[in-house]
Amino acid sequence: MTIAPATPTPTSADRRRWARYLSDERAEAQVYRDLARRRDGEEREILLALADAEGRHEQHWLDLLGAEPARLPAPSLSSRSLGWMARRFGSIFVLALAQNAEGRSPYDTEPYATPQMAADEKVHREVVRGLAARGRRRLSGTFRAAVFGANDGLVSNLALVMGIGATGVAPQFVLFSGVAGLLAGALSMGAGEYVSVRSQRELLDATEPSDYADASYPDLDLDANELALVYRTRGIPEPEAEERARRVLEAARTPDADPATGPVRVGGDHEVVGSALGAAGSSFLFFASGAIIPVLPWIFGLTGFAAVALALALVGIALVATGAMVGLLSGAPPLRRGLRQLAIGFGAAAVTYLLGLLFGVSAG
Repeated sequence: MTIAPATPTPTSADRRRWARYLSDERAEAQVYRDLARRRDGEEREILLALADAEGRHEQHWLDLLGAEPARLPAPSLSSRSLGWMARRFGSIFVLALAQNAEGRSPYDTEPYATPQMAADEKVHREVVRGLAARGRRRLSGTFRAAVFGANDGLVSNLALVMGIGATGVAPQFVLFSGVAGLLAGALSMGAGEYVSVRSQRELLDATEPSDYADASYPDLDLDANELALVYRTRGIPEPEAEERARRVLEAARTPDADPATGPVRVGGDHEVVGSALGAAGSSFLFFASGAIIPVLPWIFGLTGFAAVALALALVGIALVATGAMVGLLSGAPPLRRGLRQLAIGFGAAAVTYLLGLLFGVSAG
């Protein structure tokens, strides 16, 4: 193994740093093993291969140290957190965090790390990104509905109660407005999702082939018929469509024909679309779960500045949390996404609050 030290004689600080790298490599390898226990097939093999690669890096630092240190430093906080979540959850969030961790490798600037190790870490990040992408695709529909529904409820109802509250009306009216906004928004979201999914299913139904002409197949001319054109409209190439049309017509003239030679049915994927009622119910609940948060202070009897401050604090935490989750799943910095979500939500609330002050003063 080739080692390119920065100085002829390593210092005690160098050796402490090597020991810390050794500890982190072991922790990262264990994360991949813990994740592998919750996977099977190809994903399990990939995770175990990553753990083996971290083991090679671990051996590099052991070789430099000469032996196992008498006292190994604790892994970094991020490595310990990853390990804890991998053992208990094994979710897409752990892979997303591992992707970010691989991208923060110090080996690019570490003089005692080999170029191969630095290259490994970059490749590891792409491998973990690929594994995380599989989970993101499986999660994207449900997660998108949950995050956007809850976020819509948070922002719209916060803006509503801030605007109404700024006019100086009684606290009971602010509470009523918040509850009304929750129900109106949740019902609107649910109805809109129902109509959207129902319409999509109806469009898929309209594109499905029918058996309208099946009974006439025995009377078609084998050498000149338009059945092949039907198959071509369904995306089948012309030569294959011609051959299939001939087989179908021959089978139509044979009483005991194999059902596999029958007409081609190319229908819509209703499973992907899902249930209209299920989508409506989910949208209603996701929106309501977000919209209830700004109203909680008034529900529990707070008024005035205390209610406004608590509502802002609760919604702020929720906005940062939803933004951070989006950041984690997309591989982006979670704090930056959380703060962006916070700025958008508070910006909308500030606009309605100023409008409420304006109308409140005018009314006075």
